[in-house]
Amino acid sequence: MVNIATNVEKVLLVAIARKGAVEETVEEHVDELTSLISTAGGEVIDTIYQELASLNPATGIGKGKVQEIKEIIGEKEINLVVFDDELTPVQTKNLEMEFQIKVIDRTTLILDIFAKHARTLEAKLQVELAQLQYLLPRLTRMWTHLSKQFGGIGTKGPGETQIETDRRIIKNRIQKLQTKLKEISKQKQIERKLQESFFKFSLVGYTNAGKSTIMNELTGADVLAEDKLFATLDTTTRSLKLPNGKFVLLSDTVGFIRKLPTHLIASFRSTLSVASQADALIHVADSSHRFFRDQINEVENTLESLGLHSKPTILVLNKIDLIDDKEYIRHLQREFPAAVLASAIRGINISSILESMQKTMEQNSEIVKLLLPYNKMELVPRLYQLSNIIRKTERADGVEFTTKLAQQNEVYFRSLFNSYIIAN
Repeated sequence: MVNIATNVEKVLLVAIARKGAVEETVEEHVDELTSLISTAGGEVIDTIYQELASLNPATGIGKGKVQEIKEIIGEKEINLVVFDDELTPVQTKNLEMEFQIKVIDRTTLILDIFAKHARTLEAKLQVELAQLQYLLPRLTRMWTHLSKQFGGIGTKGPGETQIETDRRIIKNRIQKLQTKLKEISKQKQIERKLQESFFKFSLVGYTNAGKSTIMNELTGADVLAEDKLFATLDTTTRSLKLPNGKFVLLSDTVGFIRKLPTHLIASFRSTLSVASQADALIHVADSSHRFFRDQINEVENTLESLGLHSKPTILVLNKIDLIDDKEYIRHLQREFPAAVLASAIRGINISSILESMQKTMEQNSEIVKLLLPYNKMELVPRLYQLSNIIRKTERADGVEFTTKLAQQNEVYFRSLFNSYIIAN
């Protein structure tokens, strides 16, 4: 039942720590889940911890904790219980029978946030697909033991009608969604072919690290940038002029997070494909977060699972304006000598990001010499578009160009100029 007076659900958070877990790490996980709940529109009233070697198959937690939570629910008028670990359908059903209120896990919470923040057709389809794939094994009379259907957090989207929905209908809907997403993916492939002549960068990073703010600062894209987790789900691509005058493409992507559900990554594969199509990545991290190193590792692990870890990557340590200790900033510079320390919101070191992008583009290019006859001068504008002209020398038989060619342009470049290439 939603708190009508404030329209904010009163939440009890349950964190199960594995035996031997570091206390600070457990607290960080709880802080992150608290932020997720706030993003979803809830308010954490209390937090319950339990240290276990493994989850109880029936309820996740021990019988004593179940009774303790029941008492807290009554005393503090809790509307919703959220577990940091993924619950099985049996565990969820048993806990709801005990508590007589809605119980959801971290995955359901993330899916709910994604559903609220999806704007484009593709993002909405991807979220619905992920929700239905998660819902399918949880259909069997999941909430029919409760006196009524609940609204609020965890029920956004297809969950609102799950009692009336059977497996056959959901499977048919999943197939239709997958077909629609394939069609959108094909259309995007056509769009990417039109972008082949540009060097492409993609912003990646932990959620709320400031990727969208950097996108806006570099390109004026006006992407929604809020101090919330998963404020942006939809991919945005804009052109950007580097200091050398060359134009590149920059794309924003959905943020990563700890325990990001596997099926959610699969559903968003077409959105994340903008990162796979990029020539280089810009990894944005929130340097003011006390566990930003863990967040960097989480992003790197996710990139590795997507097969993107070998791409050239620029590390941007964002939000340095939130760090008061100047000595700590100097420590970060020593610890991450190749990184750009910046503040997108304050416009600090944005020029350094551009310089790093230019350097990365140049490092991933090859030197090509060609001799263009005077009767082929109509090709010169195309040459400037596809390459960086280092030197131009007029000769009796034509103009000799020394160019720096980005790798992603090589096939198209050679299809136009291969017959004019001369030995270096």
